Amino acid sequence: MVFAIARLGLMGFVILSIIYVLVSIYSRSVRRERLENRWEAEEIGGDREEYVKNGLAEYDSSVRRKLILGVYVVPVIVVGTLIYVINFW
Repeated sequence: MVFAIARLGLMGFVILSIIYVLVSIYSRSVRRERLENRWEAEEIGGDREEYVKNGLAEYDSSVRRKLILGVYVVPVIVVGTLIYVINFW
């Protein structure tokens, strides 16, 4: 019983970690593309790479990036609630 729960937890962590990495990469690439398009549309002076680098540094400290950690929290809450409801209700 304990082995099964540990195996479920480990597999869940691995799967959620893969999802987290993929979502983070996708979100960062969307942000990069948006910054590059804004630089071209507004014809901002200076180096394009420096503008994108500064924008991504700002993104790294944003709340949006931290919200991606919900990939870990939401499924654990859902599975825990399902286990509780199925067994004790």
